[in-house]
Amino acid sequence: MPPVQVGTIMQFDRVPGPTLIDNDPEQIVGRRHAPRLRLSIPARLLTLDGASRCILVNLSRTGAHIGLKQPLAAGARAILQVDGIDSFGVVTRCDIGPNGGSNGFEFEDPLSDAEVLAMRQYAEGLERYEEARLRRQAEAWVEGKI
Repeated sequence: MPPVQVGTIMQFDRVPGPTLIDNDPEQIVGRRHAPRLRLSIPARLLTLDGASRCILVNLSRTGAHIGLKQPLAAGARAILQVDGIDSFGVVTRCDIGPNGGSNGFEFEDPLSDAEVLAMRQYAEGLERYEEARLRRQAEAWVEGKI
């Protein structure tokens, strides 16, 4: 295979769609500006109308996908709060389903790599806590304490 020049768009059989080969750390991967971290953890979304509980479905340095009972309209401004991180941004997408919906949320200022890593560690700790809680409940049920 001949050498590939920086900035060349190539098609690979195993990867759907084009992949940009570039040395720029701000490169766009597919339609995304940054890789996504799948989380599915509780969070809060603050607007001028109040606070809403939501689920942080995934997160990147530049934005998030949020699931909530009543999604905000595209263009709405809000603050996403989760584990000590407060990120101001704008809703870029609104999807409504029969049991709620989701919002695409773009941060005004990108998160740092350290903040994304901290969120990953928080999610892993939350998962371990939930597993231990479920195990304790199952043991209590087996022992007839529930």
